[in-house]
Amino acid sequence: MMPERRGWRWWLRRIRIPVAVGATVAIVGTLGWFWYDSRVPDTYSVMEMGYVDAGGGPAAGHDHGAHGGTSVATLTGPAGEPPDVAVTLTARQEALTLASGERVDGYTLNHTSPGPEIRAAAGQLVEVRLVNESVPDGVTLHWHGVDIPNAEDGVAGVTQDAVGTGGEHVYRFRVDEPGSYWYHSHQVSHEQVKDGLYGALVIEPAAGLPEPADIVAAVHTYDGRRAIGGRTGVQRVEAAPGEPVRVRVVNTDNATLRVSVTGAPYQVAALDARDINGPTDITGAAVQLAAGGRVDLTLVPPAGGARIDVGAGAALVVGPAGAPEPPAAELDPTVDLLSYGTPAPTGLDPAAADRRFELRLGRRPGFLDGRPGLWWTMNGRLFPDVPMYLVREGDVAVMTISNSSGDSHPMHLDGHHVLVLSRDGEPASGRPWWTDSLDVEDGQTYEVAFRADNPGIWMDHCHNLPHAVGGMVVHLAYEGFTTPYLVGGETDNEPE
Repeated sequence: MMPERRGWRWWLRRIRIPVAVGATVAIVGTLGWFWYDSRVPDTYSVMEMGYVDAGGGPAAGHDHGAHGGTSVATLTGPAGEPPDVAVTLTARQEALTLASGERVDGYTLNHTSPGPEIRAAAGQLVEVRLVNESVPDGVTLHWHGVDIPNAEDGVAGVTQDAVGTGGEHVYRFRVDEPGSYWYHSHQVSHEQVKDGLYGALVIEPAAGLPEPADIVAAVHTYDGRRAIGGRTGVQRVEAAPGEPVRVRVVNTDNATLRVSVTGAPYQVAALDARDINGPTDITGAAVQLAAGGRVDLTLVPPAGGARIDVGAGAALVVGPAGAPEPPAAELDPTVDLLSYGTPAPTGLDPAAADRRFELRLGRRPGFLDGRPGLWWTMNGRLFPDVPMYLVREGDVAVMTISNSSGDSHPMHLDGHHVLVLSRDGEPASGRPWWTDSLDVEDGQTYEVAFRADNPGIWMDHCHNLPHAVGGMVVHLAYEGFTTPYLVGGETDNEPE
C-alpha cells in the first residue's frame, strides 16, 4: 500500500504550534531578561552606576566603585568659628494654612511654607540646624544655586544621609556670590518640595543693598493654587513712586514660569544669582523662567503702580498705597536671554576645553526597576545605566545638551554655574549667560561650559522633579573623590 501523501498545508499545521511556542518563549525570555536587567538594587552607591565618560580627557586611575579616593564627607564648610547667621529649621508633616487662608496638607519648616527667608551678606558664615520632628521619609536641605562645599549640598545618598524623624543635621557654609537662591529638601523631593519643604535664601552684597525696596517673590503651587510667598491671588507691596525696586522671582515649581510686568518698563538685573552686564529696559515682553531658576527684576513704579504676574491669578502690585490696580496682561513675546545685555569677559576659553561631553535627553519604552513604561533616557540609556561625567579639578568642560524627548527639561548641575555658549548653533551674543537651571525645550540643543572648581560628587538632573524620579539623573565626579553614602540603605536615602 502506498503511504499517504501530505501537502504543504498539512506540514504547516504540524509546525505552527511549535513555532508559536518557540516565538512566545523567545519573546517572554527577552522581556524577562530586560525586566531582570533593569532592577535597581535596594542599596547601592552612585559610584557604581552606569559608565564613566571622561570627555576625551584622562581617566587613568579612576576607581568607578565605592572604595578608594577622598570621601566627600571631608569637603565641609568652615569649622571652629562662630557663624554670622544662625538659623534652626524644624521640618514637620502637618496641615498648614497659607497666608491667604487656604488650608492644605503638606510639610512645613518652623510651621510655615515657604520656610523662613534666610538673608546673609557676601562673605558671611551661615549655619543652619535642620531638625526633623515628623517627616516620616527623612529630610535634607539642598541650597539650590549656592556653589558650596560638597558635604554641605544636602543630597541624600550622595553627600549625606537623610535626617530621620527625631534626628538633626548642621550645615555650615560661607556665602560668596550675592544673589537670589532658595533651599529645598533633596530627599523624596518630588513629593516634599511640591508639598511645601522649601524657602528663599538671599545673599546681599557686602556693602548692602542700594534699592530701598527688595521683594522676594517665591512662586509655588499648592494643590493647584499658585501662590507668591504662600499667598494666592493679587497682593500689594507698598513702594514709593519713582524709587527703584528689586523683585526676586523664585520658581519653586516643576514647570516653566512666565513672568510679565505691566505698568512700567523693567530690566532683568540678574539671572540665577549672576548679575546681567548692561541690562536694557523691557516693555511688552515676558521672562521665561526655568523650574528652579531665579530672576531679579528691577523697575521704578509710577504713581499708578506696576504689576508682576506669574500666571494662574497670582500677582504682585508694587506701588504707593491706594494706587489703582494695573490690569493683568498676557505677554506673548519673551526676552531672548541669548542676546540680552552687553558682552563681557567670561574667564573661560571653551576652545581650549579639557573635556567635551554630550548629554542627549530622550524617551523610549522599556523597564525601569522592573516596571514597564515609557521612560526618560540619558544618552539613549535608561537609569541606572547612565553616564558618570569625570573631571579633574581645574578642568574647563564643554557639554552639548540636546533634547528629543517630547518635553522640556530644566537641567540643574549642583555646585556649579554653567556658561551658555550657544543655542541651536547660534552663539550667545549678549551678556555672559551664567545659569544653574537651564530649560532645554524639546528639539533644542545647547552648548554650555563650566570650570571644574568645586571638588566632589555632584548630581546633574532635571528639576522637573517627577522627571528625576523617572530616571533623568546623571552625576559629575571629580577624579580622586568618592562618597561613603548609599542610596537606600538603613536611612532609606532617595535623592532623585
